[in-house]
Amino acid sequence: MDCQEISVRTARLSDAEPIARITAAYAESGIMLKRAPENIIENIRNFFVAEIGGRVVGCCAISFFTLHLAEIRTLAVCDAYKRNGVGTMLVNKAEGILREEGVRSSFVLTLSPEFFLGLGYKTVSKEMFPQKIWRDCTTCPKLMECDEVAMLKELQIVVSS
Repeated sequence: MDCQEISVRTARLSDAEPIARITAAYAESGIMLKRAPENIIENIRNFFVAEIGGRVVGCCAISFFTLHLAEIRTLAVCDAYKRNGVGTMLVNKAEGILREEGVRSSFVLTLSPEFFLGLGYKTVSKEMFPQKIWRDCTTCPKLMECDEVAMLKELQIVVSS
């Protein structure tokens, strides 16, 4: 697949249903937690989508924790488009927005650490992110048996002249 065909943009309300469909497939496989459609709608401006020919084939979201720390989350790509650079393009878009906002560090909790290692993330302790644990993890069914890997990347800040 030619990466030229893929475009990545900020999600719109009309993308909520395709995002829900893509993420539901991941949730059914136990790769991510299920996101309620109303949660996606409520947070739609924090999502990015990858599309090919007008069809949404992937998504990710950002979640701000402090002025200088944010999470990249809900990264999902349709099976037919995996290993074609879609996930990388989505993460790059999210990181670009974080840099513009002055965020210095991006973290992920993932079951695919190899993917994020390739993007410059380093494995760290989950305890580095107490804000994440207090806000999201306390309601997670995997709280006491979390199998996700915490990873961190220091971002180069965009300096406007």
